[in-house]
This record gives sequence, structure tokens and C-alpha cells, in this order.
Amino acid sequence: MEIVGEFLGMDNDKGIWEYFRRHRRHFFPALGCRTTFVRQAANLWRCKIMLREKIAKELGVLTDTVHIVDGFPVPVRNIKRACSSKNFQGDAAYGFRASKREKYYGFEGHLLIDSSGVITSCTLAAADIDEREAPPELPPGIRGLLIGDKGYISSDLHQELLNEGVDLQTSLRKNMHDGRPRKYVSILMSVRRRVETVIGQLTERFNIEKVRARDVWHPTSRTARKLLGHTVGILLNRLFGRPSLEFDGLIAT
Repeated sequence: MEIVGEFLGMDNDKGIWEYFRRHRRHFFPALGCRTTFVRQAANLWRCKIMLREKIAKELGVLTDTVHIVDGFPVPVRNIKRACSSKNFQGDAAYGFRASKREKYYGFEGHLLIDSSGVITSCTLAAADIDEREAPPELPPGIRGLLIGDKGYISSDLHQELLNEGVDLQTSLRKNMHDGRPRKYVSILMSVRRRVETVIGQLTERFNIEKVRARDVWHPTSRTARKLLGHTVGILLNRLFGRPSLEFDGLIAT
């Protein structure tokens, strides 16, 4: 119910519950009240994570030798009201959204995908934590190339990952010498754009940047649902012989 609701553009528990209560009640005759539905959905957070990991593994994320990492902002409060808000105190922090050149209050998501766009892992950290200090967790067995942006430039991080069999490659700043062939760097950056596509889908279709809660508990379940929804979408696309990240028209199919 939650996954279908997400694909239909209903990104909150109330909207999903109302849709199935009004239009699909015959499929779920024992559907209880909204409060019960919201509580049950939140309690299933661990199941959502385990199911996504299982599907992702079957889709080949552990055997893929190319992975891509990037961060995205998750605001939890209007920047003008953040100082007076008690929501997420001790967890959220002030950060900077480079795409819009503005500050925000909340978290930063660190997303790891494989070369086809399947989500390998995703972690949330306070927005003021440097990307080099909070990269997403690499599942056991991940090896090969890891592509990131300039925010992940770090000799220590590069060596740490290299010791685990992962070669971190990033674009360099203008004032840094790059001894790599231009064509190689161009290919790296072209492949890296796939993570931007995935983040765009999570933001626009699944509204992952919107947080309608006052504690960490509910956003955890909500984020797990959206990541699972995206992974299920890729699974269905492959079953129907469609491009992995082409979600438009998937419901009709």
C-alpha cells in the first residue's frame, strides 16, 4: 500500500490511507483507522530496510564494480524559524544547499548507488557534517570504483577506502593539478550524473526532502519507504524489459 501510494504521488501516511480507504477498500476490508495505519507503517521501518537490501542484492549491487556517491539536503524546518524550533534538537544542524546557494536547517542524505541506479545504501547525518566525514556505509563485499564529486576529495578517505578494495575517484578543484587523462575524467563525470538522476527522482517523485515530523523516528520509516519504492520501481522495470530508471508510465504498465 505504501509503495503504490508513493508511486501515485502520495508522500504522506494520511494521503495513502485515505486513497485506499476510498478507492481500494475492497482489497483491504480490514483496513483500520488512520492512527493505526500510521503506527503500523512506522513500526515496519526495519522490514522496509531489509526488503530493500534483499531486492537490491538480487539486482546485483554487490557484484557491480562501479558505484557512485553524492549528498542531498533534507530540510526539516524553515531557516527563519529554525532557531526557535525544538524539533530535532541535538540531531539536525545548519547546512548549505549549493544548488540553490542558500542555508538550510536539517540533515544531509548520503546516497550510494550502483552503475545502473540501484540504491546500495543511504544514510542521514546532520547538515553541518563534512561529506568526507560521513560517506554512506559500504555494504560488505563492495569492491571496485567509487565515483564522487569534489566534496569527497580527501587523501585520508581515499586511502581508507583503497585499503578496503575501493578506488575513490572525484573531480578536482580548478587550483588542483589533475594528472589523469581528460577523456578518463570526462567518462567518470558522465557516469556520475546517474546519481543526480536518482536524487532527482527521490526529490521530485518521492519527495524525500520533505520532512513532516518532529522526531527522528518517523522520518526513518518514511525515508526507508521511499528508498524501497525506488528499488521496487527498478525491479518492475527490469521485469517488464524497460530502462531501469524510467518510472513514467510504470503504473500503467
